[in-house]
Amino acid sequence: MADISRGILPVIAVDRESAEPLHRQIYAGFREAILRGDLAAGQQVPSSRALAGELGISRFPVLDAYAQLHAEGFFASRVGAGTFVAASLSARQEGRSTKEAAGRRSTSRRGAQYPAFRATPWRQGWGAFGVHQPALDQFPFGVWSRLTARHSRSPRAHALHHIDPLGLEPFREAICAYLRASRAVRCDPSQIMVVSGSQQALDIATRVLLDEGDAVWVEEPCYPLARAILTGAGCRAVPVPVDEEGLDVAAGIRAARDARAAFVTPSHHYALGASMSASRRIQLLEWAQQAGAWIVEDDYDSEYRYESMPIPSLQGLDRAQRVIYIGTFSKVLFPSLRLGYLVIPEDLLERFSSVRFAMDIFPSYLYQEVLTDFMRAGHFARHIRRMRNLYKARRTALVESLQGEFGNELEIHGAEAGMHLTVTLPSGFRDTEICTRAAAEHLWLWPLSPCYAGDAPRQGLILGFANTSEEQMRGAVKHLKAVIGNRQGAARSQRPAAAGH
Repeated sequence: MADISRGILPVIAVDRESAEPLHRQIYAGFREAILRGDLAAGQQVPSSRALAGELGISRFPVLDAYAQLHAEGFFASRVGAGTFVAASLSARQEGRSTKEAAGRRSTSRRGAQYPAFRATPWRQGWGAFGVHQPALDQFPFGVWSRLTARHSRSPRAHALHHIDPLGLEPFREAICAYLRASRAVRCDPSQIMVVSGSQQALDIATRVLLDEGDAVWVEEPCYPLARAILTGAGCRAVPVPVDEEGLDVAAGIRAARDARAAFVTPSHHYALGASMSASRRIQLLEWAQQAGAWIVEDDYDSEYRYESMPIPSLQGLDRAQRVIYIGTFSKVLFPSLRLGYLVIPEDLLERFSSVRFAMDIFPSYLYQEVLTDFMRAGHFARHIRRMRNLYKARRTALVESLQGEFGNELEIHGAEAGMHLTVTLPSGFRDTEICTRAAAEHLWLWPLSPCYAGDAPRQGLILGFANTSEEQMRGAVKHLKAVIGNRQGAARSQRPAAAGH
């Protein structure tokens, strides 16, 4: 292979005004370039005459520098070939081991508190049972593309240079009108902050409301990334059990009456699907007011409810402005959109804006412009209505297929709303093993157990149904039964050995 570095002059700077002699400057420049790895072992360096000409100096300082580099073993000469970085340095350059480098570096305690990111198999694909995967084949991409092209060709001036941590005002007006009508949220456009999905909303709320060491109620089970944000902030996540009425407020008070906040999904609990009852909602609001605590309401897929009208938001019942409301477009439109919003109590707007400005100044405007027009022209409302009917049919097909294939072996939870349901497994099964096996066969179900903080998590499977047609659903469920059946046979074969456990 040809040496592409041959004849390339390295960047060696000299300062004629410096008190340091020129030969020492040249020596130091080469030495540092070699130690950094900019010059590799075996790489040819310019001749002394060529470098002197490039630097516009006498050849003698270059000869002195080269002689010192030779003496120290950084350079080696080959008769008739020239001067090279010593080949013996290869092991040293590679041998500055990861352990040695890591020993010289440290990160913050806060950074170390975040749970490790792992690319789990069940998150890697798109297809049957994929969680948070909408029916992309039904999205009106023609309309969306025309709107995107229009705003890309002729962007408004404020879309190119307008700094507002809250986001585009017309977009916030459209969100406000939508939330008032569909979710009974009490808000003004000035209270809405546009964010990059609900995850950033949770992060901003945590930064504004909580200090290290604060106790925070989290649902048990809960969305794992909500717990990850609290853990990373040094807060104490207090698991509070969820039953068919939602968060058990009395249990939360017994566990941590003086908690600073509660993170909840009252309209459609993640992941068991319960809706918080009216009495529990009132209890939660009363506790927050008496304790001076905050409620962070994550309303992530409330648009889809199949057995009744959508349940109004918890925020709409709040008269003491203790609720921070979070919503997202990423789940109902398409995941990579990464657009969500916060509804912020008026007296907290300045704090939220300050934190947001320090984080990333303001959100990108292009998709805000596009989605504003998409909503104002009625495309968003029509799409939601169409998807509600489509997802209801797909949900029904999944429930009927599960009952037909499994009978009463699997308990179904949360089929009344949202884009997924959950089934809990009989004893003897490990959901992560099943999900790993299923991913290898292109079924993308998620395990329930990582949603628990306690030592005895329920084993179950979270099954998305939005992106699988009715015609494909029965075959997908049969495939799932075969995967579970294979695991069941393995579990039975191991059962005698585990009898004494």
